[in-house]
Amino acid sequence: MIDAQAGVDRPRALPHRTLTAMTSTTAPRLTNLLGMSRQQMEAFFLSIGEKKFRAAQVMKWIHIEGCDNFAAMTNLSKALRTRLSEVAEVRGPGVVYEGSSSDGTRKWVLEVEDGSYVETVLIPADDGKRRTLCVSSQVGCSLDCSFCSTGKQGFQRNLTAAEIIGQVWVAQRSVGPRRDTANRPVTNVVMMGMGEPLMNYDNVVPAMKLMLDDDGYGLSKRRVTLSTSGVVPMIDKLGDEIDVSLAISLHAATDELRSELVPLNRKYNIRSLLDACHRYLAKCADTRMITIEYTLIKDVNDQQAHAEQLAALLKELPCKINLIPFNPFPHSGYEKPSRNQQMRFQQWLYDLGYTAHIRTTRGDDIDAACGQLVGRVKDRTRRHERYIQSIQIDAD
Repeated sequence: MIDAQAGVDRPRALPHRTLTAMTSTTAPRLTNLLGMSRQQMEAFFLSIGEKKFRAAQVMKWIHIEGCDNFAAMTNLSKALRTRLSEVAEVRGPGVVYEGSSSDGTRKWVLEVEDGSYVETVLIPADDGKRRTLCVSSQVGCSLDCSFCSTGKQGFQRNLTAAEIIGQVWVAQRSVGPRRDTANRPVTNVVMMGMGEPLMNYDNVVPAMKLMLDDDGYGLSKRRVTLSTSGVVPMIDKLGDEIDVSLAISLHAATDELRSELVPLNRKYNIRSLLDACHRYLAKCADTRMITIEYTLIKDVNDQQAHAEQLAALLKELPCKINLIPFNPFPHSGYEKPSRNQQMRFQQWLYDLGYTAHIRTTRGDDIDAACGQLVGRVKDRTRRHERYIQSIQIDAD
């Protein structure tokens, strides 16, 4: 169980489904339909002797109505409903905790197949019209950015497409079915939760296609955003397959500093990353901008010289800048800049001709803010163990 920040009352934990262990004498495992793309769903129905159009019917029940009971899918024949119950299931992640912040942010801790926990967060806009779901792509994170507590948990594995889209499914079912398209429970999705999405490309892209599908979640490609630390070859591959909005976790304007903050920069430097961004925009079907994410860290990257370096670096790239105040966690060695310093940095960028928005910290009272997401990770990298050892050595 993930504990919320000390002193915060936890809402009652929701029950979650207990999966019965399979033995050699039981029937073969049922096919989970939750993570299937339209093409996969059509192939499934053909494989059981049904017409392809059944795929659209069942997709609507699963993703629009939030239904996991074949018996309730009343526009299917009784024989088909019976057949589906024999060979298939709709199995989402188990909910082990659901909490609400004082600012309206909601967080779910979800149990996935191997007993690991991942987190997903629903962030309402102040005007109440936009509800953005922050979705995880990995158990832990395969990268280790120095300012992010998620990375300190280590890494276990990639999430499946069903486990990724299952986060959207759980959040939508909790808020309400998507019958009223003018008042959707989830209006935007950002792949900014636990993990590096482009290190799990083969599962992330099918899940995003379900988010865009009209028989799935019907989101505009401008309302689905993938955030990456800069896996350059996969940015190029992504642009060949789908043109969702792209966000780049930059955080520094020089290779020297960025390599300290984002170790991936040692493999794919800033110049190669920005070149990949230009190629991605050229493949988009409409005019688009890249979102540059820049975590402001006191006395590390928040001075006027850093703003000037950033402005010079981005002058050829159509972009907007999100300034993210660092969210402290124990033993990070970093501090959040003062509010005045954050506003000074924003003003320096304005004066240099850039649109820069300071992201409001949301959900920090339930550890749901940017960089605070953690789970239960069976860390096969031993990164978390080494991190704890380094803290103990420093303490001595």
